[in-house]
Amino acid sequence: MEQVLNNNSVRRIAAELKSLGIAGEVRALSESARTAAEAAAALGVVQGQIASSIVFQLPDGSPLLVVTSGAHRVDTHLVAEQIGVEKLHRADADYIKEMSGISIGGVSPFGWITKPLTLIDISLQNFEVVWAAAGHAHAVFPTSFQELVEHTKGRPMKVAND
Repeated sequence: MEQVLNNNSVRRIAAELKSLGIAGEVRALSESARTAAEAAAALGVVQGQIASSIVFQLPDGSPLLVVTSGAHRVDTHLVAEQIGVEKLHRADADYIKEMSGISIGGVSPFGWITKPLTLIDISLQNFEVVWAAAGHAHAVFPTSFQELVEHTKGRPMKVAND
């Protein structure tokens, strides 16, 4: 577990969380938190409490981060319409690593190299505590809907049709 906490991405995200005043500590998990289902099982919480970071590439080449409830699948047509673009393009692993500095499976809402346009799933406000990835498939941290909105400068939005 010490190896996870010493990972460069995890350390960068933990430092950013601290600088932002986010009290939740990064936690290393023995089980993978690569998917919302895995994270929820490892933490003993419902899947909806997992703040999944889904990355798209906007038509201008810039990153779009949708932080959605792990119980949802992003409705790309709904989101594209709401932000005024024709279509969202799912980003590949290389693009995600280049923009965020983090590998797929550990993408956090914080610590990005290139600041993305960020949308926060309004259904996350239904939970007092939500869990987000912290730079590694075995690292997570607790936060809240309000902290996500405030510290990512994210736009609260309905991103899925329940």
